[in-house]
Amino acid sequence: MKALILAGGFGTRLHPISCTRPKHLFPIANKPLIDLTLERLAKCGVKEVVLAVNFMAHILENTLGESRHGMTLRYSRDVALGRETKQLSQGALGTGGSVKQAEKLLREKKSFFVLNGDILTNSDYMKIMEEHQNNEKIATIALHRVKDPSRYGVVELKETNCIERFIEKPSENPPSNLANAGIYIFNQEIFNYIPANKRCSIEREIFPKLAEEDELFGHEIKDLWIDVGKPADFIKANRLWLEAGMASNINSMKARLGKNTEIKDSVAIEEDATIGQNSIIGPNVSLGKDVFVGYEVRIKDSIIFPHTIISDFTTINGSIIGESVSIGKKVKIERGCLIGDYALIHDNVTLAQNVKICPSKKISEDILKPTSIM
Repeated sequence: MKALILAGGFGTRLHPISCTRPKHLFPIANKPLIDLTLERLAKCGVKEVVLAVNFMAHILENTLGESRHGMTLRYSRDVALGRETKQLSQGALGTGGSVKQAEKLLREKKSFFVLNGDILTNSDYMKIMEEHQNNEKIATIALHRVKDPSRYGVVELKETNCIERFIEKPSENPPSNLANAGIYIFNQEIFNYIPANKRCSIEREIFPKLAEEDELFGHEIKDLWIDVGKPADFIKANRLWLEAGMASNINSMKARLGKNTEIKDSVAIEEDATIGQNSIIGPNVSLGKDVFVGYEVRIKDSIIFPHTIISDFTTINGSIIGESVSIGKKVKIERGCLIGDYALIHDNVTLAQNVKICPSKKISEDILKPTSIM
């Protein structure tokens, strides 16, 4: 079996940390999000994965290489036909255009998976494939019930579980709370519906047409599922993954811990991390490789990227801290903050909620209102 992962997004809602890496490499319990997806594909028998890439494609290619978990990895660059030059140039093709771009790499098998790269789930992909093979439709979409349908594509189902209507991000009167979960299985006929060398949204242009032709099937999943496009969602995804016991790298007992250090539930700590005495870590914290935490530090509901230093008496709550950041003593970082790679936060600084610090910036004064420091 083959799979296509749509991994070309710019991750603008995760700036400034996504300024230096694709969002698909953000860690969940200290493993890249996309690696968790690849693991699940390997377990269900996928042998070849195509990654549709665009933004920082070279970083994804260098990080993942040509094979992962026993699967062959190939890359499809997101390029579009320029209107003026009539030559191929790098650009955003949209979800449908990216599928079409990878057609030659996916043509060998009758059915193949397509996955949004910013979805975290522990669903069994093979169950969805079996449902697809039984329904004999061109496309099957995994569906998940959500509280806010306006953020997603939502469907109206027939009694047969064929999709009557597909509406992308309805502004009012959604037909249901069954949302597009970003997991699809397509037959080869899907390529006949997507124009070549042109931007195309599979959600807005292709799915509604397939629904009209009674060629779109819906399969509800009730497993853990979350779209991790926003910072708060990423932190929530980290918590859900840890609480579900999905993380295999909870190495708090192997990390270097000071006296009276308390490690709460739902924490992932790389074994080479150092945590000073009287510190409290958790709940819902991931500490990456070679992170150093000083004395009497309090961290909760946060993700700390590798090689970051957090000095004594500092508190971090509900934030994402990038790679190789240096945080001084008695710093207070409140919910919703995103600190870019190599930033330096001096002693005694307070960052109020929703402050964003771009990479390599030095902060020596309090920032008490939501803002972005460029």
